[in-house]
Amino acid sequence: MQRRTRFSLTTLLLAIAATVAAPLAAPSAPAQAAVVGVRELNARTTLLSVYSPAMHRVVRSHVLHPPGKPGGLPSFYLMGGAGGAEDGISWYNFGGVKKFFANKRVNVVLPIGGRFSMMTDWQNNDPMLGRNKWQTFFTRELPDAVNQAFGTNGSAALGGVSMSAGPALDLVEHAPSRFRAVAAYSGCPGTTDALGLTANIAIPIRGGGNPGNMWGAPVGPKWYQHDPVINAGKLRGKTIWLSAGSGLPGPIDGGPLEVAGGLFGGNVMEAWSLACTNNMSNRLNQLGIPHTMHRRPDGAHTWGLFAADMRASWPKIARAIGA
Repeated sequence: MQRRTRFSLTTLLLAIAATVAAPLAAPSAPAQAAVVGVRELNARTTLLSVYSPAMHRVVRSHVLHPPGKPGGLPSFYLMGGAGGAEDGISWYNFGGVKKFFANKRVNVVLPIGGRFSMMTDWQNNDPMLGRNKWQTFFTRELPDAVNQAFGTNGSAALGGVSMSAGPALDLVEHAPSRFRAVAAYSGCPGTTDALGLTANIAIPIRGGGNPGNMWGAPVGPKWYQHDPVINAGKLRGKTIWLSAGSGLPGPIDGGPLEVAGGLFGGNVMEAWSLACTNNMSNRLNQLGIPHTMHRRPDGAHTWGLFAADMRASWPKIARAIGA
């Protein structure tokens, strides 16, 4: 098993090294984003369209809010999985957020975009995945637009699931003044250890992208700069939630279809997530940084698990942002 893992990782590294082109610096873009569309879907849901100068494109987000969109509320940003919610597999459609947050005084922002991108700024445009500047978008452009459109009080938390769980930690490490709390649900924090490196290579490749266009050839300086485990000290003072299931499908996953799905790959993915998340928790413990590590005895990589852990994390996140 160990030999097979090393061979797979080596093969991926060689493939990327062979395809990485010389870096082409992307032109700088204005920092200020603009709200270009506001569509009221119902009394509690707004579809917000924000132009990203960094990516030269419009990114939509569902925003859940109390009726009347009262000002002065905090915000909770929840990023999607590998499909970036562009595939409809999202918190909005599967995470139960509409019902859970219906009576809560908070703006819940659910962006649509970032498929297979690791939610970071890529140093080169990619032929398949295009122009990715998601760190800029999530730490500067989107919060500025949401604060303006909804008159928030500026207090915010960031959460990520599966692909975006590790990036959520990385984004907060790079923009600590933006977020008071961070949650990583069933993901793989780390970019330079064997588990994290493999995940950060495999996910862009799954989308047809070249990981070398992200931070350069593994494992160059930028891979270390974006490693949440190595840079965990930057999270000191934040409310931190980490969670993962054991990989054993069970009642937490939901109905029979979800449990069956967990047996076909979801069990392995969640066990992998637990190992990665344990690494992050151990690092925080070494640094003496308080955090919550929520391990479940069951749970495959399913929305039943993700939604349950999001609900479990909310009391801590709510206290941190004043919701």
